[in-house]
Amino acid sequence: METIPTPYYVVYEEKLRRNLELITAVAQRAGVKIIIAFKANALWRTFPIFREYGVCSTASSVNEMLLANDELHCKAHTYCPAYTPQTIEKFITGSSHITFNSIEQFERYYPQIEKYNDRHNNERISCGLRINPMFSVVETDIYNPCSPGSRFGVTAQQLIQLPRGIEGFHFHALCESTSYDLEQVLASVESQFGEFMPRLNWINMGGGHLMTREGYDVEHLVTLLRAFKLRHPNLEVILEPGSAFCWQTGDLEASVVDVVENSGIKTAIVDVSFACHMPDCLEMPYKPEIAQALPEVDRNKPTYRIGGNSCLSGDFVGDWSFSEPLKPGDRLTFRDMNHYTTVKTNMFNGIAHPAIVMRHNSGEMEMLRQFTYSDYKNRMS
Repeated sequence: METIPTPYYVVYEEKLRRNLELITAVAQRAGVKIIIAFKANALWRTFPIFREYGVCSTASSVNEMLLANDELHCKAHTYCPAYTPQTIEKFITGSSHITFNSIEQFERYYPQIEKYNDRHNNERISCGLRINPMFSVVETDIYNPCSPGSRFGVTAQQLIQLPRGIEGFHFHALCESTSYDLEQVLASVESQFGEFMPRLNWINMGGGHLMTREGYDVEHLVTLLRAFKLRHPNLEVILEPGSAFCWQTGDLEASVVDVVENSGIKTAIVDVSFACHMPDCLEMPYKPEIAQALPEVDRNKPTYRIGGNSCLSGDFVGDWSFSEPLKPGDRLTFRDMNHYTTVKTNMFNGIAHPAIVMRHNSGEMEMLRQFTYSDYKNRMS
């Protein structure tokens, strides 16, 4: 790996397969379907591995749906906050399920889906409605879909009766959460919307189920899902996590390019950017782990702020201590950068985009993609 010039993301096949094996085992044991949400990871060059495990996907845009069709070879479970006359026709051709965010949107576009189903009985689309239980354990507002005033889903007060043609419910109220968090949400969903469930065919429990994180109680999740299915034997249960599939499966390799000091603060400038390449560090915010750094900040050791190589003043996150002083050319490994990274990257300042590499189980390092000036130029007009 040291022979590949930085910056680059690296995905580890072994770790990816480990997550896929755990997730597919949960699905089989609980008797549920678990699909991947592209909003966390859409590295389609890795999808042949996902296909080996029979993984399908959800989609929230036409582009995500087309990627599911092209690279996972499946039709998508589609949910979009708002469809348009231009997009609904495309979604109809590439989706197996279409979930609507409001009753008004469903009533507007259901006649088109009904006509499609009449003509394609063997490939009919199942329609769902997103519900909002107005209950969540998510503490970061930007990631809480059930906060007061949320634009997502229909509340129990708004759902007076189940519209004809609705066959499923979809809810999403978790973010990197536990099975015990899901248990609380399920209690809220069943108490508010349980009267409609005997008339449905499926329920989609959304994402945020971080079952591949160390310490996650997988046995409790399986027990919880089995119990739910016993209470509602008519329902197919679907989960659509994003992070869980790619949790701890990749890193971002970078190099120190300069060290500067101002007001007693030493900053190591690296050839990547938090704003461009690790945006969740600023949005959440959170401080990522650096493999070469000490576990805790120790002011008696060489300590640095790590700064991105952009002109954004706030392109930095926290301080790290090291056993030896940093100097230009030193490698830094930002851990766990294969979810909510590559899908969110941008080319602000024209910063060079990291390459994407896969480390196969054989040890081979495969270059999946390198980015050039043309990639930057062609995004502009």
